[in-house]
Amino acid sequence: MLNWANRFNICCFLDNNYYKSPYHSFECVAAIADELAIDSSKQEISLIRLEQFFKENKNWLFGHISYDFKNYIFPFNSNQYDGIEAPVIALFKPKIFVRVVHDAVFISSNENNVNQIFNDILSIRLFDYSSQNFHQPIQVESRISKDEYCNIIKNLKQHIQQGDCYEINFCQEFYATNVELNPLQKFQQLNNISPNPFNTFYKLHDIYSIGASPERFLKKIGNKIISQPIKGTIKRDLSNSIQDELLKQQLRESEKEKSENVMIVDLVRNDLSKIAERNSVKVEELFGLYSFPQVYQMISTISAVVDYKINFIEVLKALFPMGSMTGAPKYKVMQLIEEYEKTKRGIYSGSIGYITPDNDFDFNVVIRTIVYNQTKKYLSYQVGSAITIKSNPEQEFEECLTKAQAIVDTLKK
Repeated sequence: MLNWANRFNICCFLDNNYYKSPYHSFECVAAIADELAIDSSKQEISLIRLEQFFKENKNWLFGHISYDFKNYIFPFNSNQYDGIEAPVIALFKPKIFVRVVHDAVFISSNENNVNQIFNDILSIRLFDYSSQNFHQPIQVESRISKDEYCNIIKNLKQHIQQGDCYEINFCQEFYATNVELNPLQKFQQLNNISPNPFNTFYKLHDIYSIGASPERFLKKIGNKIISQPIKGTIKRDLSNSIQDELLKQQLRESEKEKSENVMIVDLVRNDLSKIAERNSVKVEELFGLYSFPQVYQMISTISAVVDYKINFIEVLKALFPMGSMTGAPKYKVMQLIEEYEKTKRGIYSGSIGYITPDNDFDFNVVIRTIVYNQTKKYLSYQVGSAITIKSNPEQEFEECLTKAQAIVDTLKK
């Protein structure tokens, strides 16, 4: 299915890798199109115009909202370096849409015969790119040195001591230039190494997002909306099952990691309360421990009841950007992010997902992701960690490397 989707100029492939979750709607989905319905790089975009668009839309929509969409909600004007130059927001109405639900395939199309589409998908030879090498070795550089990183963390801790904020997610970029690679190959390799529940292969002409995200931003089903922020990470030891279990227990008992998590839970509860029915915001799970191929993660689930007709822009105005990628209080830490980070986040720490004709939606958090501009031959991935008063700069730097390990391994192949 993915090989078929990749033939088109615009496609979005979402794969949950059969993770067990009461909130997953399908195993995987592929949507393709020839043009974008919303493209901030070519259209004048405003919240009012977008609100009207979502009010009138009765179609499936797929696409992304970059972190810098915050500049439509808050009075920011980001000036950091941007090597990718992706649209701030891009959405498309799929001309063909394929879902896999419990091993059954559902195909929707307004233009084509679905039997022909099914035959086209079957006729494309599935080639396993995962063990093939189609590119020269990629020389990755860091936008800031380790010493610079540690000094910035010390400065951010001073802001915390002064009472400016109490948690901030600081991110750094790793990049490579003059890169020629096969994006589909890299997705297969990354998906094999790190088969997470929100993996994406997303193509906008010459811009690719190749992701292995474990995190959901928001999902709405009817009048229920949920958010599942991740805060709390520890590297696994798959070579020693006893040590691996001890590491899991260490994360479970870590006061630092739990304090990071609960700060963001409180932030999400506050954000949801702006659009929720009174007294409907609930913490369904606090400090849940989840296993992923490289790490254990601490995930909490917060839910609320909203008007099932609520406009998607109302939701974004209340909750975007996601608290797990900013920190708290949100407005102040976004100011500090503008001051201290050296690269525009772009698609990274934004969101990729879909909206249904019934006004339901599901969007991930774009982390653990390679972003690649094929025309510019520029490749980028960013990594962050939550900085609190208890943070050790060296340990935070190592946490970033742990989170990026699957990407590093993928780029070495």
